[in-house]
Amino acid sequence: MSKSEKIKEQIGWLKVMFGILSAVLVSMAGWLAANYNKSDEKLVIITLCLIVLIAILIMIVNKKAYSKMDQLEEL
Repeated sequence: MSKSEKIKEQIGWLKVMFGILSAVLVSMAGWLAANYNKSDEKLVIITLCLIVLIAILIMIVNKKAYSKMDQLEEL
């Protein structure tokens, strides 16, 4: 497998991770919006913390994907 093919495959996996994390983020935000008044305060705080964590993970995956794209461009 050539280096460019390997980088393309890594970008593909990062796209999958980006999609999964985005879907989880939207789902958690939707759940929080629907259950904000009904839920326990601790559960709301935990959900907000997880939403922030997932958003940070999305940014990290995005940065890695762009880094891989830059590596691919240099070849």
